[in-house]
Amino acid sequence: MITKLGEMLIQESLITRAQLDTATKQLSTQGGRLANLLVDLGFVSDEDIASAICRNYGIPSINLSYFDVDSDILRLITQETAQKYQIIPLSRVGSTLTIASTDPTNVADLDDIKFMTGLAIEPVVASISSIREAIEKYYGTTHAIELKKVYQEIAGKPTDGIEVDLAADLQQEKTTDELQNASEEAPIIKLVNMIIAESLKRGASDIHIEPYEHEFRVRYRVDGILQVSMTPPVKLKDAVTSRLKIMAKLDISEKRIPQDGRIKIRTHHKGENREVDFRVSTLPTLFGEKIVLRILDKSSLPLDMTRLGFEQDSLARFEKSILKPFGMVLVTGPTGSGKTSTLYSSINKLNKPETNIMTAEDPVEFNFPGINQVQVREQIGLTFAAALRSFLRQDPNIILVGEIRDFETAEIAIKAALTGHLVFSTLHTNDAPSSISRLLNMGIEPFLVATSVNLICAQRLVRKICQECKEPYPVPLQTLLDLGVTPEEAGDMKVYRGAGCKNCNGNGYRGRVGLYEVMEISDELQELILIGASARELRRKGVDEGMITLRRSGIHKIKQGLTSIDEVVRETVNL
Repeated sequence: MITKLGEMLIQESLITRAQLDTATKQLSTQGGRLANLLVDLGFVSDEDIASAICRNYGIPSINLSYFDVDSDILRLITQETAQKYQIIPLSRVGSTLTIASTDPTNVADLDDIKFMTGLAIEPVVASISSIREAIEKYYGTTHAIELKKVYQEIAGKPTDGIEVDLAADLQQEKTTDELQNASEEAPIIKLVNMIIAESLKRGASDIHIEPYEHEFRVRYRVDGILQVSMTPPVKLKDAVTSRLKIMAKLDISEKRIPQDGRIKIRTHHKGENREVDFRVSTLPTLFGEKIVLRILDKSSLPLDMTRLGFEQDSLARFEKSILKPFGMVLVTGPTGSGKTSTLYSSINKLNKPETNIMTAEDPVEFNFPGINQVQVREQIGLTFAAALRSFLRQDPNIILVGEIRDFETAEIAIKAALTGHLVFSTLHTNDAPSSISRLLNMGIEPFLVATSVNLICAQRLVRKICQECKEPYPVPLQTLLDLGVTPEEAGDMKVYRGAGCKNCNGNGYRGRVGLYEVMEISDELQELILIGASARELRRKGVDEGMITLRRSGIHKIKQGLTSIDEVVRETVNL
């Protein structure tokens, strides 16, 4: 049947012979269905395949979005069968069952379905995307179907006639051998693989696996917001925890202290192979170990500074400062505000054979060829300050310090910036002007701060409105004025929101974009720092010199239709 469908698509000039050969080779190694693979590889659209089948075989086509299937008809085809053959039962007249199929030319499939149902099969053709949507609508998502299979497989395991009370089971200690054996059972491996695969599919940044007294919960952080994904049976928590600890090369017998490790996996999606790292952290809690996996996917790391979300003027100021031969550039914001992406984008732009770049990070999230990266290990004395001292004896041009946490690190970093090195680092402050106050409060002399710091960039990440369901909506004028929009801007300003669709899982947002406040240290600002001016005074002067504040950056993103008022208000303060 591969040849039949493939040859027809070649005759219709929808695909080439080389594309068919590529798809056929992949089918032989990974399995699946030809039509689905051709669409996933981007060789042809599912609508074109449906139209070609309709033209060549005279099989009628149907738009499933206008069709409502009766529950009695759905019971004739199991969800596993619908998933396997990519079909949806539509109606039954006597002993004839009408089904919608992505490839009704596949006679072997139709014979299998005829045998399973005992009915004559009348096929109609539907697009692959509409069949997938219908399977999710009537049977549940692929993820839910697979999850149900795993739970059934686990539930079907023999218990030797022993029933264990839940409370007693929670208190029971298992030996290391028992934990290892449980973690290596096929259903547990499949469940853990599903948890990881679903996180990548959703574009999550973190996976939280949390044991409670009567619940075992898995949550994903998607676009900065935690979402509950699944609640496996509580009795699986030890086996799942052990499986993840084995994958991360951690000690499964040690449950009393936190542990840290890494998992590296290779994924295959839409013809692409990529490696993804997971930073694994375990924490003993009252009812077991909570595990958080931070997903480090280099393919999703935006290293092009023009894609981060800088306003044009702010980007020009930032790039001007990072191209200076010495001085300090500080990136500030709370955890999860995108500081790492900004720093990596900066050093990636500067990474040339004639430049010696050295970084001290905790942890090293991504490794870059041509950059000397050091993992800070405080337990053995390799602190940021110790790494910095060593860097200065390694003839560096550019130094990146993961974070300035104390006076010692700040002092060495500033001295390095004053002695001919370009230094990048981060601080945890709310905005750019307050970073000056933080350095002064650490004990750094005002004249050192004024002469060493080139630029401070404060940033936040806000969720982007889903472009598939974006719609304008009216906002009272006073709301815009309270936000900080000028009356002139408010006159013709359009505000958008996400209505919610399948593309964004119904929440109206998909992806994130940065808000940036870039304060370049001018001569006037240096004078204010020297006389001990407050953060408010520094902010006022920065705005006078053209600094775009975080709130103004948010207003620009609202005007561009990229984000919503709620997101900007949540992440910024109107000063």
